[in-house]
Amino acid sequence: MSATATLAIAARVLTQLRRDPRTVALLLAVPGLLITLMRYVFDSQLPAFERIAAPMVGIFPFFTLFLVTSITMLRERTSGTLERLMTLPLGKGDLLAGYGLAFTVVATGQVLVTSAVTFWALDVPVEGSVALVVVVALANALYGMALGLFVSAFASTEFQAVQFMPAIVLPQLLLCGLFVATDRMASLLEAVSDVVPLTYGFDALAGVARSAEGAGDVAPELAVVLGAALVALALGALTLRRRTP
Repeated sequence: MSATATLAIAARVLTQLRRDPRTVALLLAVPGLLITLMRYVFDSQLPAFERIAAPMVGIFPFFTLFLVTSITMLRERTSGTLERLMTLPLGKGDLLAGYGLAFTVVATGQVLVTSAVTFWALDVPVEGSVALVVVVALANALYGMALGLFVSAFASTEFQAVQFMPAIVLPQLLLCGLFVATDRMASLLEAVSDVVPLTYGFDALAGVARSAEGAGDVAPELAVVLGAALVALALGALTLRRRTP
């Protein structure tokens, strides 16, 4: 891997995103606005809102990074840009690392803005460290980015890429424990939730929100989420083929 090539790919991706103000708004502004909306939807049930507010800070990056990465990579594939990049003297590792670095920067900005809205503007209490919430949220973002990179290989249009959301993203949101605790689900669904990586991301976020857990306490959950991201990246790398010598 080459640091120069990785940084060049990352700069290119960030430049593309900067030229798309709607995507920037989706990534930076919309999560905070939705959490604010939820705060007033749950105006008479603040304990219920406070239970899910911190986890939502970490789940939004998973959702949005999956969407943006899958569409961005699909555009690269269908426009021929990805094939041209693969003819350059750079490896799959440089390409994946460049995209990962670019979207990590994007995810960091999103998490910081959303955290400021949630924990400062809305004054949502959190027993643990807000910094740890940010770290777990970034792990979720990397997982969403890796999944988006992988599934982009199976879509031929942006509409098809979006169709993967109800197939891959929505089930994880429903099973992770955000809406109903996993131990209250049907036994089969509870078993399925145990193998859903986002469940571990949610558990880590919920644990930090309700108790003063440190990095060591959430390390197993973080390891599962990051491991799932690495597996998805490895599978995504298999879809990157150098077609031109």
